Amino acid sequence: MDKAKLLGESRITSLLWRFSVPAIVGNLVNALYNVVDSIFVGQGVGEIGLTAVTIAFPLMLILIAIGMFVAAGTSALVSMRLGEQKLEEAEFILGNALTMIIVLITVSTSLALWFLDPLLITFGATPDVLPYAHDFMSIILWGSAFLHIAFGLNNVIQAQGDPGTALKTMLISALINIILNPLFIFGMHLGVKGSALATVISQAVAAIWVLAYFIKGRGSLKLRVKCLALRKAIVVDISKIGVSVFLMQISNSVVMVLINNSLVVYGGELAVAAYGIINRMVMLLMMPVMGIVQSAQPIIGYNYGARYYGRVIQTIRIALAVATMLCIGGFIVVQVFATEIVCLFNGGPELVKIGSRGLKIFLLMLPLISLPMVGGTYFQAVGKASYSIVLNLLRQVLLLIPLVIFLPPMFGLVGIWAAAPISDVTATGLTILLLFKELKKLKADKRGWGQTAAETD
Repeated sequence: MDKAKLLGESRITSLLWRFSVPAIVGNLVNALYNVVDSIFVGQGVGEIGLTAVTIAFPLMLILIAIGMFVAAGTSALVSMRLGEQKLEEAEFILGNALTMIIVLITVSTSLALWFLDPLLITFGATPDVLPYAHDFMSIILWGSAFLHIAFGLNNVIQAQGDPGTALKTMLISALINIILNPLFIFGMHLGVKGSALATVISQAVAAIWVLAYFIKGRGSLKLRVKCLALRKAIVVDISKIGVSVFLMQISNSVVMVLINNSLVVYGGELAVAAYGIINRMVMLLMMPVMGIVQSAQPIIGYNYGARYYGRVIQTIRIALAVATMLCIGGFIVVQVFATEIVCLFNGGPELVKIGSRGLKIFLLMLPLISLPMVGGTYFQAVGKASYSIVLNLLRQVLLLIPLVIFLPPMFGLVGIWAAAPISDVTATGLTILLLFKELKKLKADKRGWGQTAAETD
């Protein structure tokens, strides 16, 4: 049976299990190598290395935002076109996506390299930290094309119903990175340059792997030369869906810049290093949840396109239940083992004190985060970009930025950490309202409640 057709015919629980296990494993491996990177930098370079990588991270988020801008829109459109049995249109979307990635990353990387030092200073780099941040980020920028091709097209592999290959891509990249990091940092004494070089090499291998997959047509879609020429309608459709994720990542970058600068004022460079540790742990804890969300997206998109609305609703319910349980588990781990977690990165007493307290407060409302994540993914999967934009930006811009500005003068460093849980609570409330309204519409549409090729759960 065609792998894509399984999205509309297999049982929802089986699909989510089949898709989510490789996605969760792959995401965890990727998150772990980011965490391991930071551990190697923290142990091999010291607190200043952690601070430098944290300062550079907002610029990395901007690059990631560009890749996700294309990847998110492409994945959603491919899932829907396959659900509508429009294979040729899906292949044109794939080809246009690759061209968009190449054009966008060429422009953005050139600009970033030209203005690198002013950007890093704006992001909070002090004179002591700037050389380390420059060394790290300049190497990342030269290899950013590999990151975008590997990440962007791997999402399409997942969207067409082939999670196993998507997992292999992530495993290949992560394992190479984990092996090269200690070799470059400790064996060759390259410091932060070694960490950046390991990342670029691992992404280059993954990019070659993904391109070979599509060129040889190993899945439902094949990368064809005729599909590379940009079509205005496809570019617009990808952009309309991807803009919500793009804005979310850009807003994450803005928030990080704002927080880094506030941390320098209210806690110094050690507080910035602590924030870097917190970010790595947030990534690690959220990767299983992201695996569930990523797995649900192609299932929702395909069945929405095929008008199997009962399967759409069932997917949302199951994904939300599992994601919430994972968030609760992560919350317990953070609250119980915060001190031990920070010590893994660097054992400095003051850094451990600042970092463990910040970690507990920053993730105080972790059990609620699953709702806005699942809700935003649903709207993205069905092409309703406006709702997705609102949900994705609410936590990071409309709420978090004002809180980061106004709370620290009153509460100091604690005010910076507390901004995140306050914004999480508000965003969850709005998600409940929007998602309930949308699901009510699906239930009322009788066209989407016919029998599918297989019984649902």
